Amino acid sequence: MDIWITIKVAIKALIKNKMRTLLTMLGIIIGVGSVIAMISIATGAQKDMSGRIESSGTNMLMVFASSGKSRGGLSRGWGSIQTLTVKDSEAIAKYCPHVEYASPQIRVTARLIYQNQNWSTAVRAGNENYIDIRNWGTQSGRSFTTSEVTSGAKVCMIGTVVRDNLFGDLNPVGKTIRINKIPFLVVGLLEEKGQGGWHGNWDDVAIIPHTTAMQRLHKKDHLSMVTVSATDRYDISKAKEEIKMLLRQRHRIKKGEEDDFIIRTQEDRLQAAGDTSRFLSLLLGSIASVSLLVGGIGIMNIMLVSVTERIREIGIRMAIGARQKDILLQFIAEAIVLSLLGGIIGVGFGYGVSKLISIFTKWTTFVTIHSIILSMGFSGAIGLFFGFYPAWKASKLDPIEALRNE
Repeated sequence: MDIWITIKVAIKALIKNKMRTLLTMLGIIIGVGSVIAMISIATGAQKDMSGRIESSGTNMLMVFASSGKSRGGLSRGWGSIQTLTVKDSEAIAKYCPHVEYASPQIRVTARLIYQNQNWSTAVRAGNENYIDIRNWGTQSGRSFTTSEVTSGAKVCMIGTVVRDNLFGDLNPVGKTIRINKIPFLVVGLLEEKGQGGWHGNWDDVAIIPHTTAMQRLHKKDHLSMVTVSATDRYDISKAKEEIKMLLRQRHRIKKGEEDDFIIRTQEDRLQAAGDTSRFLSLLLGSIASVSLLVGGIGIMNIMLVSVTERIREIGIRMAIGARQKDILLQFIAEAIVLSLLGGIIGVGFGYGVSKLISIFTKWTTFVTIHSIILSMGFSGAIGLFFGFYPAWKASKLDPIEALRNE
């Protein structure tokens, strides 16, 4: 039998029982829709995270006081030691040819007060190059001057979340706030950056000179990290190697001993975000695929019922010359058509769900061609797999017994 004739016969058979066909497809529709929606959430999250990482500057490196095994064989966790100093940051900027800027960084949590309003937030401290390294601008006002950093001036820049909670619609530039009861002059309002993954909300921040932080808030001589920008994104690996050699020399780390610092680049963060996204896509897709398996079982049940109802029809077809192969192909075609039609509707359903999720939750969702092809391919495979047994059972019917069936 010609394949197109087989498909036409299969479609006609399905149209005869519209309600049953629709209910059978429902499992496939929900399954495909779930896969599309879940993968779109994971893909959207990955793209959103990648965009935010890249917006921080593609040529940025971060040097952390760190970890691994210490000299002497003792284990030390990330951040459990304090080996980075302001002198290290200054040496990186001065002696590494492929480094454009380097800024000390300190992070503390503090309470900010303006008149009768107060807000607890992260206070980050750096030098005059800190926001340039992070590719960050100001909406109004300015950044710190070199003299303000050198003198430990009580000045700060704040993010929009802090502005909203302390000042409302007022322009905060030129106003004085208190950070842990110490007065600071607001010299700049930072541009909005939004969520920043494990950093939290970048707009919920105040930035002060690192010298001021070390004198009045942090009161320690070590740094949380050193933030660095390479001269060019293509020079990142060279800058990383220069920083490593310089710090090993400054920290007197002997050959064979592990570093007491860790250098991370934006590429490392992008790769980590991609790995997380792929795992999340696999996890969510696997969970949603259970619905497809349930839909496949529904197709098998209905096809078995269909074979039972159409025994006489099968007998007549065989009596006029249809071969076992023709009967097998006919019922397999019905199962695949049923599954693919459900898949097509499911793609539209999943796309609509992903858009609704984006609208109501403000999450970024992104439906990819890959997820559509994957869902449709899986849908067709489900139809073939679960439709084969009923089709095989139909093809093995004895023509004489089938014609006797009432």
